[in-house]
Amino acid sequence: MSLKAQHKDVTFSVGDSLKIVQKITEGEKKRLQAFEGLLLGIKGKNENTSITVRRIGAGQIGIERIFPLASPTIEKIEVTRKGGRGVRHAKIYYVRTKSKKEVEKIYSKASKKEITKAAKKSEKAKNTKRPSKPSPKSKKPYPSSKKTSIKTSKRTSKK
Repeated sequence: MSLKAQHKDVTFSVGDSLKIVQKITEGEKKRLQAFEGLLLGIKGKNENTSITVRRIGAGQIGIERIFPLASPTIEKIEVTRKGGRGVRHAKIYYVRTKSKKEVEKIYSKASKKEITKAAKKSEKAKNTKRPSKPSPKSKKPYPSSKKTSIKTSKRTSKK
């Protein structure tokens, strides 16, 4: 159960929207066909890795395809939209029962996390800067060695 996978130089994670370009041979003719959808899950390790991608077809019917990443027919994979940071599970099969509006929450969570991560990073960079040395004129003199008298008040108690 993996959250991230890699094909050639492209790294993607569960919840990302992918465009997979595949070579198809029909007789003597060869053509390229793209399949674009949401990455539901990643199975296997190393060369046995396969991914499940789901898209909504004509008539609002869900179409799922399983692609082995080591397949020579896969020409390239493009990440069209990042959503991996909005996902908490390795397999997001629960998306099958959700509406399109509910699936969009994955991408909004991911973008919010990216914004907060960038804000924290910039805030941390501001806080790690060394304070500048004070100028000689603005230095406060050390307190004098004279002893100051402390006034004490006596309370009168009635018995």
